[in-house]
Amino acid sequence: MTAASYRTHDASLTHAAATGTDPVAPHPSAEEAARAAKKSVRLSARRVRAALELDRAAASKTLADNFLDALPQITDGLAPVGLTVAFYWPVGDEIDPRPLMHRVVATGIKGALPVCQAKGLPLLFRRWWPGTLLSPDIMGVPAPMEEAAPGGGAVVPDVVLVPLLAFDRRGGRLGYGAGFYDRTLAQLRRERAIQAVGIAFADQELDKVPCDAHDQRLDWIVTERYAVRAGQRRKR
Repeated sequence: MTAASYRTHDASLTHAAATGTDPVAPHPSAEEAARAAKKSVRLSARRVRAALELDRAAASKTLADNFLDALPQITDGLAPVGLTVAFYWPVGDEIDPRPLMHRVVATGIKGALPVCQAKGLPLLFRRWWPGTLLSPDIMGVPAPMEEAAPGGGAVVPDVVLVPLLAFDRRGGRLGYGAGFYDRTLAQLRRERAIQAVGIAFADQELDKVPCDAHDQRLDWIVTERYAVRAGQRRKR
């Protein structure tokens, strides 16, 4: 090793000691860095949502108001008749869309709920209406039973309500890490025009959500405070 090489080697070790890094460890790839960023933000977003101090029942009702007010804009350009909206069944401390579900189907719009078929596969959607028999899917989330409707009740939605941990105004969404909605939205978008609507508490908004090439973006975000098209600037 030359004198210059020794100096370079010593400098790298000095920098490593000062920064706590391993000078021979490979730099993480962009994909690995994105995964690490998402993991960190997920932990923080879970804490934020769990700690929210607000009337959650009232928030669900005002979210329903905001969604219905924005619905003509959300569905502009979609099928004018036979519209189907896919909801989700709330888990844990997610904002509860059930008041919205009942109000939407009361207008004559068809409703649906997702069914997890298997890990690694897109979600399936089955018809839902008040009184539909529900049974836990493989992830333990209540979902319409196959025998609840003729032909299993499978439908292709026009509007998909998407649960999340965090979002930004660009349409970035941070989910739970299993990729179900990313696979599902990608498949649906290959087949037809749809609208993906993120449903959340307003305080789940971030300036920028870490995203990669596989992440499907939202078209709209609806919270208890507002409904906004992705890309629309924040009002001051």
